Amino acid sequence: MTAAGGPAALAPRLAGVRVLCVGDLMLDRFLHGEVERVSPEAPVPVLRVTRERAMLGGAGNVVRNLVALGARATFVATIGADAAGNALATLVNAEPGVEARLMRTADRASTIKSRYLAGGQQLLRADRDPERPLDESVAADLADAAAAAVPECGAVVLSDYGKGVVGEAVIGAVLGAARERGVPSIVDPKGADFTRYRGAGAITPNRRELAAATRAPVDGDAAVAAAARGLIADCGIDRVLVTRGAEGMSLVTADDAAHYPARAREVFDVSGAGDTAVAAFAAAVAAGLAPGDAARIANAAAGLVVGKVGTAVAGAAELARALRRGGAADGESKLADLDAASEQAERWRRRGARIGFANGCFDLLHPGHLALLRQARAACDRLIVGLNADASVARLKGPGRPVQDETARALVLASLELVDLVVVFAEDTPLRPIERLRPDLLAKGADYALSEVVGADLVRGYGGRVLLAERLDGHATSATIARIAG
Repeated sequence: MTAAGGPAALAPRLAGVRVLCVGDLMLDRFLHGEVERVSPEAPVPVLRVTRERAMLGGAGNVVRNLVALGARATFVATIGADAAGNALATLVNAEPGVEARLMRTADRASTIKSRYLAGGQQLLRADRDPERPLDESVAADLADAAAAAVPECGAVVLSDYGKGVVGEAVIGAVLGAARERGVPSIVDPKGADFTRYRGAGAITPNRRELAAATRAPVDGDAAVAAAARGLIADCGIDRVLVTRGAEGMSLVTADDAAHYPARAREVFDVSGAGDTAVAAFAAAVAAGLAPGDAARIANAAAGLVVGKVGTAVAGAAELARALRRGGAADGESKLADLDAASEQAERWRRRGARIGFANGCFDLLHPGHLALLRQARAACDRLIVGLNADASVARLKGPGRPVQDETARALVLASLELVDLVVVFAEDTPLRPIERLRPDLLAKGADYALSEVVGADLVRGYGGRVLLAERLDGHATSATIARIAG
């Protein structure tokens, strides 16, 4: 039974809860670039790498999602004695609210997954996995460290990616300690034999994994429920949370089944959606929420990340907004930070849309502003507006400005049908947003010379266009303010 106010009212309770995560930590590398020719050496594209980033993958992505939701994490995992291991340690330690217990393995390399992308599409994934199993003494140390952390936490997650960390010693120690202490345990499984997770409070297979583990049909609600109940009977598990992609999720116990339809409006990338669901479900049960409420929260969180590009997380604020809207992704909101705007621009590009960018202070919106935005929007498919933050406006325009704060100015712009997204930037020039968004069209008023337009050389350099929009004379914010003051 959902408490008064629904899941949205319960979502803030996820903040501050502590979850133990034990599992296979990986380094996810993303190499973005451009393909302009085919290699003369072989019939393969040549990727000119323009940007590279690294992030936590595997069980590390569960931890990232816990942090994004406002929870805290105790993280037990291994890293290799190599450069990737150093990078992983740095990334884990940079996550706020994470107590890391990372064990280095001198004879076992770190797991690396490298993805090569161009034009928003993945060209190739290259994996580097450990070549030898985890040493028994290291496994015993992991088990001891994980079991010792159980009493400090409100829930336990075993994130099994089949790389050796979630072995028999760890499974037995962690699930045993969780049962003894009454701490909810959640397993994100791997492989087809789920009997090894006997005694888990919940298990979270996707539909394909459920089919492999049960050799049963999984098409439709009734079939999913029947297969999940088979797992419960055979493996001694309390409940099964099945992630079903476009069909949403199902939460099944021996006596009941609840089905939650998918909430994503657009699906661009399912990478890491399972990690998000596990993290949200674990944080919710750690906060004392009923399993049904936890499943609704997990479903809404997963719906958010599949609408993003790459391995992404669901933030606490956007989850709260999604839950207030009945679980749907917050598509109505046009306000975004630069990271979210960059992701949205990439999604639009995947559908062949031309991205436009215009910027300014937009203090006391007037017909001259509208003329600029109208011309810009007519020359592109999607228009992103960069808005100077309050401190930036004060530096540029002087004392007493802005008249309206950045929140009010952003909301006014977002209300315009001409505008698809609004991004506030703190710098005095929009160069950083332009570099990140890489618009196909850069629009500025014709009172600027081309040489004066910030970012013009950059945009033209990669084949974009600069539009100098015709001015609508007789309209200026400064003049309006002067008339009001006079």
